Amino acid sequence: MQQPTQDSIHDFDFPQREAAFFYGLFLRGHAPDKLRRDIDVPPEVVAKWQREAELLPEARPVIDRILEYRRSVLAIFDSLIDTSSRRTRLQ
Repeated sequence: MQQPTQDSIHDFDFPQREAAFFYGLFLRGHAPDKLRRDIDVPPEVVAKWQREAELLPEARPVIDRILEYRRSVLAIFDSLIDTSSRRTRLQ
């Protein structure tokens, strides 16, 4: 696992930007389930990162932050999709 730069850590402060990017793809016709898979971290990757964290305990906070960030992006994306579908039903 590469050491994160200060800029890459700062990027974790704005999950709404990435969620908006994926929402834009949704609006252009991409399937929401495919986009959710792209946003989420697959279980096999999480398991690999967990093993790496056992070997490099200093990586644990970074791994935890990445996972928290991806969950936030997914939650915001789902909220945007939900809001969009409710708005469509009302029209």
